[in-house]
Amino acid sequence: MTEPDSTFDSAAELLGRITEQLGTQLGHVRPYGRRPRKHDEEARPPMNVTTLVAPPPAPTLVAVGHGSRDPRARATLSRLLDRVRELRPGLDVRLAHIELNAPLLDTVLAELAAENRDAVLVPLLFAPGYHVTHDLPAAVAAVPALRARVAEPLGAHPLLVEALADRLAQAGWAPEDGAAPGTGVVLASAGSRDPRSGAEIRRIAALLGERLGGAPVVPAYASAAAPTVAEAVRALAARGRHRVAVASCFTAPGLFATRATADAPWIAAAPLGARPALARLVLHRYDRALTTTATPRRELAAV
Repeated sequence: MTEPDSTFDSAAELLGRITEQLGTQLGHVRPYGRRPRKHDEEARPPMNVTTLVAPPPAPTLVAVGHGSRDPRARATLSRLLDRVRELRPGLDVRLAHIELNAPLLDTVLAELAAENRDAVLVPLLFAPGYHVTHDLPAAVAAVPALRARVAEPLGAHPLLVEALADRLAQAGWAPEDGAAPGTGVVLASAGSRDPRSGAEIRRIAALLGERLGGAPVVPAYASAAAPTVAEAVRALAARGRHRVAVASCFTAPGLFATRATADAPWIAAAPLGARPALARLVLHRYDRALTTTATPRRELAAV
């Protein structure tokens, strides 16, 4: 027999080594879709994954009006809240009434509790009378599943004074009238037996007088307190102020607003309605309520 060719042996050996190495390399290749082996998972460094969690929604702003049989009242408050929504897009804003108009406050609060929503009640009232200090806290307490708080009433604030002055200007009050010796203003509001309410209305009157250039502003009330608008007009006339305007410290038309303006001897402003400054004030009271410590469920923090 002849000896095998050494060149052929060398080539075969080389081909065998190449095949062996190629097989080893292919063993490390993972076909698409194959689950990694356990030792592969252990060898791979962990991924840093950040979980994005959506923030909870802001509490619902529940604007609480008194309610009125005047059909214009509800429509006026609806326009005011439309303006609030324009100023704060995305905020859930709902209207509620203490009485006479739907939706009633207890219905709105029950709906919010069923939706597991938090709420801030913003009274569309101007002073801390019975409705603010009793009715609103009682309504919240009647829905123990609801997390809610009551904001301050609109009260003595430059934004309110701006809205009052705007309405007087629309009625015919001119800048020079503030310094005229024969002019005066009656600030007409609903009235309350709570002494804190009278004190707050007097502060609003003082701020309005400053805004109007020093014109005397006398508070008057449609019910529950004195003086009435007619009595305030006579008091100003006794001081030589016969050109008297009536400023309407009401959010919407109604019995009291109509009664107050009936005794105006000169001009009478319309209720504040959807004035831009009033919408900003509603949001200011809402925001201020949110700066306090969160109210535990089943409790009420009157802010």
